Amino acid sequence: MIMEPIIGIDLGTTNSEVAYGFEGRIEVICEGDDGIVASCVGLAEDGRVVVGKEAWHQAVAAPDRTALSVKRLMGTEEKIRLGAESFSPQEISAFILKALKERSERRLNRPVNRAVITVPAYFTDAQRQATREAGEIAGLQVVRIINEPTAAALAYESGNPETRHILIYDLGGGTFDVSIVKIENNVVEVLSSTGDNLLGGDDFDRKIVKRLLDHIESKYQLKLAEDPVALARLKRSAEAVKKELSFAPFALVEEDHIGRKNGQPVHLSFELSRHEFESMIENDLSRTMESINKALKDACMLPSAIQKIILVGGSTRIPKIAEMLEDKFGIQPHGEIDPDLCVAMGAGIQAAREMGIDRSAVLVDITPYTFGTSALGIVNGNPSLTQFVPLIRRNTKIPARRSEVFLTVVDDQEAVDVRIYQGEAPDAQDNVLLGNYWFKLTPSPAGSEITLHFDLDLNGILKIRAVEKHTGKQIDAVIENAISRFTADELSQTRDRVRNLWDHGKQEFVDATSQPAEPSVQENISDEFLDVIHRAEAKLGDAAEDDREEIINRVEDLHDALKENRMEDARRFRDELDDILFYLED
Repeated sequence: MIMEPIIGIDLGTTNSEVAYGFEGRIEVICEGDDGIVASCVGLAEDGRVVVGKEAWHQAVAAPDRTALSVKRLMGTEEKIRLGAESFSPQEISAFILKALKERSERRLNRPVNRAVITVPAYFTDAQRQATREAGEIAGLQVVRIINEPTAAALAYESGNPETRHILIYDLGGGTFDVSIVKIENNVVEVLSSTGDNLLGGDDFDRKIVKRLLDHIESKYQLKLAEDPVALARLKRSAEAVKKELSFAPFALVEEDHIGRKNGQPVHLSFELSRHEFESMIENDLSRTMESINKALKDACMLPSAIQKIILVGGSTRIPKIAEMLEDKFGIQPHGEIDPDLCVAMGAGIQAAREMGIDRSAVLVDITPYTFGTSALGIVNGNPSLTQFVPLIRRNTKIPARRSEVFLTVVDDQEAVDVRIYQGEAPDAQDNVLLGNYWFKLTPSPAGSEITLHFDLDLNGILKIRAVEKHTGKQIDAVIENAISRFTADELSQTRDRVRNLWDHGKQEFVDATSQPAEPSVQENISDEFLDVIHRAEAKLGDAAEDDREEIINRVEDLHDALKENRMEDARRFRDELDDILFYLED
């Protein structure tokens, strides 16, 4: 039986990649010589969805129909306009994931429906949920979400038996993470993680753009800040200059016909030095060093205890970063694996392990945030209605389960409003509100116990449950203001919308030989087998991992038997599948 493939995806702010395990090696899947897909989505003039280079090139001519750096918007309700259409961040990300999915299918010559996706270690619960939703909209079952620094550690250290303490400095286009990892006896354990979801190469580009705008205004008395096409051209130039300054002390920006003044064209020619650029971003780089100090403190380590530094993300090519790290730690950082690809490589390694390949190492990750609720208590020495009560603390190994008992305040209290927060401040109102859970209570005396359970899974996604202790009944929770979460119906409708837009002007997936596709097996399946297959597909989303594997295997067996006209085997596999579903549906 052919094992169902699982791909590893680095869904990045600027670029994205996909990797897979081929015969004992992990390979970033390329088309031509390029393993990178620009995280850029656009609508072409004919209504087609374009992703990657085509969208990137379109961004200058049609910025109103092109979306860049959507990763920063994940977990928000902000809408993204592409021409006359409006999209959620999940939908835009789903188009990128679809492009990676189809790239994998062309390379593997078979459908791909499962993936491991990486996220910044400092992504919030809402951002992780949004990433999972993007995968589902793209037609991918997200079997695992792992942190990007953790994936990078896997790429560098997989198979290394030595005990090592490694610092991963991950500065990409939109986010910054720093993690300290311990590898011992084939266990990869994250000791601490911190970072900034709003710091990356995009911020450096914006500072260069501002410098160019100031120069144009000063020299030509021309204001271009409200000109979207000019801004798109300057941003493209800024990104190119930033990259050039990683290898040269000076870089020249030249943009002909950047604007018009008194009816005459204005041509931009401006030289930027590496020294001036580094001065522009000095405060940003200092913020990354503050995060390093915090990560060391959380891990209870001195700089001398770090034996290796790994650079991740394209922005780490800036020479000043390596200089700062070497000054602090006394060792040179490693960047021998392409900083743009090593996270995807690590995702591919984890994907292979999820398939049962290479189980030599165990991944132990942590939560970078504290999760808790609010209650009556004391804040800064004063009585408060919003004392933050932590349940799962920052740097706890995941998966993690914690419970706490809370008491009702008055007799026959009708309900309690439990607010779930993420953060470190003693006053819950200073933390991030994840959602309101309104629990209706059974009439009882004051002081009745309610047990609140927090369950943080391997993907960093939090689930809440509450139980009245004196009645034993579980209390249903209603999320009143959870950020950017779809209902099942909304998710289905969004998936259909994205699929229809994606398929506009495109052909269905065919194998690498480009031969006409045979009619699908399902088209020729009799009702004798279709019912159980449809029931199995409907159950996949709710089934536990082991049950899901068993269902998938039996469905594959059934399809193979039908395709080869082995009807006796097909009926046996149908009955076995029916037995599995009977117990799950009971």
